[in-house]
Amino acid sequence: MNYKTLCINLVRAESEDTVIKLLDNAGLWNSNENWGYFGDNENNFATIGNQQSKPEAAIVEKIINSVDAVLMGECLSRGIDPSSDKAPKEIKEALESFYGIYNGKLSNLSLGERKKLAQKISFIASGSKTAPCYTLIDQGEGQCPSNFKNTFMSIGKSNKLRIPFVQGKFNMGGTGVFQFCGRKNIQLVVSKRNPNIDCNGSDDISSWGFTIVRREDPAEGVKSSSYKYLAPGGNIPSFLAESLPFNPGSYPNAYENAMTYGTLIKLYEYQMTGYKTNILFDLYNRLSLLMPSIALPVRFYERRPGYSGHSFETNLSGLSVRLDEDRSDNLENGFPSSCEVKVMGQSMRVSIFAFKRDSSEKYIKNEGVVFTINGQTHGYLQKSFFSRHAVRMSYLANSLLVLVDCSNFDGRSREDLFMNSRDRLRSGELRVKIERDLEELLRNHDGLKALREERRREDIKDKLGDSKPLADVIESIIKKSPTLSKLFIKGVRLPNPLSTKTVTPKEEYKGNKFPSFFKLIKSYKKGNPKECAINRKFRVQYSTDAHNDYLDRDHDPGVFTISCNDIEISDYTIKFWNGTATLTVKIPDNHEIGDVLQVTTTLNDISRVEPFKEEYWIKICKEDLNRGKKPGNRKKPSTNEDGKGADGLGGLDLPEVLEIRRDEWPRYKFNENSALKVQDSGEEGYDFFINIDNIHLLSELKSNNGVDEKILEARYKYGMVLMGISILNAYNSNKNEASDDDTSVFDQIENFSKLISPILLPMIAGLGSIEVDEVSVSEGVDEL
Repeated sequence: MNYKTLCINLVRAESEDTVIKLLDNAGLWNSNENWGYFGDNENNFATIGNQQSKPEAAIVEKIINSVDAVLMGECLSRGIDPSSDKAPKEIKEALESFYGIYNGKLSNLSLGERKKLAQKISFIASGSKTAPCYTLIDQGEGQCPSNFKNTFMSIGKSNKLRIPFVQGKFNMGGTGVFQFCGRKNIQLVVSKRNPNIDCNGSDDISSWGFTIVRREDPAEGVKSSSYKYLAPGGNIPSFLAESLPFNPGSYPNAYENAMTYGTLIKLYEYQMTGYKTNILFDLYNRLSLLMPSIALPVRFYERRPGYSGHSFETNLSGLSVRLDEDRSDNLENGFPSSCEVKVMGQSMRVSIFAFKRDSSEKYIKNEGVVFTINGQTHGYLQKSFFSRHAVRMSYLANSLLVLVDCSNFDGRSREDLFMNSRDRLRSGELRVKIERDLEELLRNHDGLKALREERRREDIKDKLGDSKPLADVIESIIKKSPTLSKLFIKGVRLPNPLSTKTVTPKEEYKGNKFPSFFKLIKSYKKGNPKECAINRKFRVQYSTDAHNDYLDRDHDPGVFTISCNDIEISDYTIKFWNGTATLTVKIPDNHEIGDVLQVTTTLNDISRVEPFKEEYWIKICKEDLNRGKKPGNRKKPSTNEDGKGADGLGGLDLPEVLEIRRDEWPRYKFNENSALKVQDSGEEGYDFFINIDNIHLLSELKSNNGVDEKILEARYKYGMVLMGISILNAYNSNKNEASDDDTSVFDQIENFSKLISPILLPMIAGLGSIEVDEVSVSEGVDEL
């Protein structure tokens, strides 16, 4: 059998049917003796079927494996044992040592340098638009045919467990992609060892090897599917060749130029739902987010016929590089803002990106807070996180992205926070504490608060005058109904919007790359210490002239340290914003009321001979009994009588209800079916936006059956507002913001209002016209 010809034809095949036909003609497809169990485990589906839940996340694992292979190849070709003391201790060190990448960040390379480096890893889209094939080619270490079984076809082995500068640790082999490949889950693997690297004395070091992975349905008496790989007689098919025509040529030639060594993996008819466009667009954007600080760039090639455009290939260098290059066009002034958060002794670098209005769509979808390790996303919290009551940034929910770098976590903490599939977070104490610190960080961020108010003013400034009559009518409705009065006396507070007076814009903050000062705004001497309750956090501020991204930029970041009585503090947050650094610290647990603690902080970078150093004292006071009350909890009314109290009607300030017309839809993300949108004002209040050109309302107005149009419109508006207030009331009475909730209360209101808008007016009209005799007839039927 001519394995070389078969291998070339398999690479060029663009459908599962073609692959099956090629193998069937070669007498390999239907012969069970030609196939071995993946991982030598008949029950391998138990592991393989429990990988990534989304096709793009599974693709990321393949790309990261290619990055690992290139780094491993570079290390081995230099004669260094990857697990020895001579090998790099982390990815950053490997990138600096092997490729001269300063600080291990791709943003420190020029565009030309990144393009040259990207030639080492290729990602190719071929086949059809509806059933694409994706191929990954890397110029990495490659494998000898005799070693396929212990590498590509293995599960759970410790191949890279003790190699610190690679991502792969769990030896899943990138198996998450299998279930997204066509009907038979077919994957092709082709590899040849780098000629500069030994292959454990194997005599097939010059041979190419290839195999096919496929899924077999459960046989009779077997509960689950299994995965097998092609190995006639127990051996990987192999052949000799100097090179093979597998590297991409010019568009639309997917496989044309010579490949001399390395690994090719092809995924047939991959089910990349929602990403059918040119891969340089939607899929490129998505993978950039999932690998925000990828270690090595990847060259993307669109080679499917039928696409138009001026370019069919580009470099993927991660979201961080894109944001750095695009910041002036797409980010708000002063952002990104960098922070350092330490929770349970685990240090995280946090970057807060605030996009200009409508500028975030090409970077993010529904991700809000993205957790990364060594540049790869390991889990995220959705945008609804920003709308939580403890964050109050719903006006910015579609414009924020928070990157949390967890690369410095110890091994156990990584396991406690992230699943092995690296696409979701694990519930537990560490996650809860991280989320609480992030909530506090965002809620109290001066830059975000100012931006939130600016956006809010833009949305409501011209509409306040029109909202008063609506509020007056709603108040009248509530007063006339004992039920509503009783309901809303226990409900949420809805204070009037804050003043929308014109605010004089502040001069744009510039800052210095390296600060010339870092000094406490208020000092606390030993004889006059700052007081802090034993169960609370204390906060101090420093004045500085550092850039806002000083702690988390790619090039020459600053380093902050803090200790208490010469012992490192394990829980704190520090953020830089426009000349002020705000430090929030949890009192260490091993202290008592009355203790006076000496706190020492330092700030250092490569420009300094000596770090900035500050010392101050904290006195621990008795427990704060108000601890645990959520921010903004409203005061109890001064009387128990229904409808009375210091705040007027049941302690309830009525909402400002703002009418939105068709020409304003884009600003509010409305369409013809949108009905009601509620936003958290950020100051214990809510704003209501009614789509007055809702298609169902307009339809009722056209066929009003003699009812005044103003009456119909009023019923619609007041009904929607009362529905929204009722949902908010239920939400605030039964707050249960589980960390993995996908929708916020504001999403629920928006979705529910869309559903009820077609029936709201007919329901009001129909119920209002029911007569007594109709009720009597109905009751009589029930009795029968």
